[in-house]
Amino acid sequence: MRIDAHQHFWRYRPDAYAWIDDGMSVLRRDFLTSDLAPLLDAAQVDACVAVQARQDAEETSWLLSLADEHDWIAGVVGWCDLRAPDVGRALDRLTANPRFVGVRHVVQDEPDPRFLLREDFCHGVAELSGRGLAYDLLIHTHQAPAAVEFAQRFPEQRIVLDHLGKPQVRACVREPWGAHLRQLAACENVSVKLSGLVTEADLECWTPEQLAPYLDTALEAFGCDRVMFGSDWPVCLLATDYARWHATLHNWAGTLSEGEREALFGANAARFYDLKTRTP
Repeated sequence: MRIDAHQHFWRYRPDAYAWIDDGMSVLRRDFLTSDLAPLLDAAQVDACVAVQARQDAEETSWLLSLADEHDWIAGVVGWCDLRAPDVGRALDRLTANPRFVGVRHVVQDEPDPRFLLREDFCHGVAELSGRGLAYDLLIHTHQAPAAVEFAQRFPEQRIVLDHLGKPQVRACVREPWGAHLRQLAACENVSVKLSGLVTEADLECWTPEQLAPYLDTALEAFGCDRVMFGSDWPVCLLATDYARWHATLHNWAGTLSEGEREALFGANAARFYDLKTRTP
């Protein structure tokens, strides 16, 4: 199975997706299953994991309904208010659908750089592992020190770092991002998605050579068993189309063994999100 571990769907409304600003006009439309399916087919990708794009229970329910309709949506990483006193009951309702595989909070937008360590948030995170749910970690580089403490606090919780922690590719800055990445990788419960790099680079003139050092660092830190391919479609359209990003990562991975490439492009995601009984 080839699996895209990170993509999004939405029915666009300006009020619901306020993060799509004037510089992202290409994203100001609906992106639905009918848009993604031919792209997956062309890239010979068998399945995907749909990830929340807004912090709203309604969107999570809608994503689950899409997964019920399309076998190739192997899992949904949705949103649930992990700070709510009744978070356990909310998670129980969501896990009634076997395609609900994880939770993400948009920590990158939180003004508190140590938001991940808030008592109420950690109380909610503690409810995940017993229900077999993963946690998607979305941060900016200044939040990485707290993320390391967070991963250490929950050694039994499966955590995946989205978009390599958003390094400053455009400015060609690699530290302290690299040091923080290695600290996260030292936590055996943490994996990383090789996604989202093109939108951290120069949108108009990024090159594979510019991205390679960041990908190399992630592979060196996490090893072939804890990295996974993600497109970040349609957000990637700010800088590239689906085919080019898939080809860029495929070419970068060309020196890996066949087994290592199979892990990167599907097996790791299937294991991490426990998709083995949910893929078509």
